[in-house]
Amino acid sequence: MFYLVMVVHLLGAAIWTGGHIVLSLTVLPRALKAADPGILLRFEQEFERVGMPALVAQVLTGLWLAHDLEPEFGLWFSFSDMLTTGIAVKLLLLGATAGLALNARFRVIPHLSAETLPLMGWHIRAVTVISVLFVMTGAYLRTGGI
Repeated sequence: MFYLVMVVHLLGAAIWTGGHIVLSLTVLPRALKAADPGILLRFEQEFERVGMPALVAQVLTGLWLAHDLEPEFGLWFSFSDMLTTGIAVKLLLLGATAGLALNARFRVIPHLSAETLPLMGWHIRAVTVISVLFVMTGAYLRTGGI
């Protein structure tokens, strides 16, 4: 069971992180250069079909994996060792991702225009960096560090 959960988790990470890297490095620069928020919105609409299920899969499998590694929920934020520190970091990154997503969804996207496109760009770049940090933290947990 562990193997299947890990595979789903890694596939979700590949989709979510890879999609945001493509968005940040190819789609966003094109949208900023053209001052056209439609470029972003079209990509987001298509990406959401696979990106959001990938994120949900990551959250569910991540919680399962965290519980498998440390069954005592109360220790998840204890920062008492490498394991609990990694779990806490991943949960904090998840909170940051959720905060950025909610802010973008309810404050930025409804008013998205050529003028507000740079603000959306910062949200996209931040989520991309957080996504890479998720991957790095997961690798840290699985390999024991650098």
